[in-house]
Amino acid sequence: MSNTSNKSKIYFAFILIFLIIIIGVTGYRLIEGFSFIDSVYMTVITVATVGFREIKELSDPGKIFTVLLIITSLGTFAYAVSVITSHLIEGQFKFFIRGQRKKSEKKRMKNHVIICGYGRNGKQAIIELIAHNNSCVIIDNDHDVVINNSDKNLRFIEGDSTDDDVLISADIKTARALITTLPSDAGNLYVVVTARSLNPDLIIISRASSESSEKKLKAAGVTNVVMPEKVGGAHMAKLIASRDLVEFLEHLSIQGEDPTNLEEIVCANLPEKNKNKTIYEIGIRKKSGANIIGFKKPEGEYIINPTPDTMVILGSKLFVLGTPEQIESMKQILRAEE
Repeated sequence: MSNTSNKSKIYFAFILIFLIIIIGVTGYRLIEGFSFIDSVYMTVITVATVGFREIKELSDPGKIFTVLLIITSLGTFAYAVSVITSHLIEGQFKFFIRGQRKKSEKKRMKNHVIICGYGRNGKQAIIELIAHNNSCVIIDNDHDVVINNSDKNLRFIEGDSTDDDVLISADIKTARALITTLPSDAGNLYVVVTARSLNPDLIIISRASSESSEKKLKAAGVTNVVMPEKVGGAHMAKLIASRDLVEFLEHLSIQGEDPTNLEEIVCANLPEKNKNKTIYEIGIRKKSGANIIGFKKPEGEYIINPTPDTMVILGSKLFVLGTPEQIESMKQILRAEE
């Protein structure tokens, strides 16, 4: 059942209870001349059928009204209470089941990305990662954030990202990367130090707000530091200095949704026939139609616009520009059949 349908039932149940109380209070005030409080009291004990004594002996019209109120409200009130109760119980049950399922999923997690902090930067990072089919675990110490996002297809852990036990519960030892977007540079630094001690091979990306923090984070073992204010300011300046170039680059997507994509292809499992051959010998450009605009050697050296005689070897990376179909064709050329 949809959330909209559930909410409609809850609203309807509360409206029924409210109407019953209004009718009862109005009737007792007009018929018996009771005060507002006494009228509310009589309405509640009548509708709930708890058996308490009346405030005073009712007149014949008052007794008739009470009988009619019981008959008309008994089923209505019971329905309203059952809807509200079932919603609360069902919600708790679903939350429990979802939590158990996510716990079991978390136990099996490997090669995933941990995001510390579900703020603006954290949310944007998750959107990009999910677009690339990455498994994610989000750590946030705000209870409301975790509860309010429990219905999303995301794995949340409530806790302090600087706590060893919390990071271990996120399977940091088998994670591929960690992104820390905490608002405090000191907090991010502590996360980096803790994460690096738990997983020396982890890729760590951290947010920073000052250049001094950037230096400290790099010294602590962070892989890359991102300064949102600096990046945003530089982007705005480039929109003035090189507007057309920036707008052209913005038309390139790394999410596979736009007509033209920029993507990296890892040569981790080359077919036997294509091992230790050049770009020209493999015929990558001719067969796929995609353009290779960059190349990264296994030892880390980058080559911009590689020449056709560049050797494609295991562990190298190609940075490719083309349509999703062209890029997929290139992946097929460079992927060994399993």
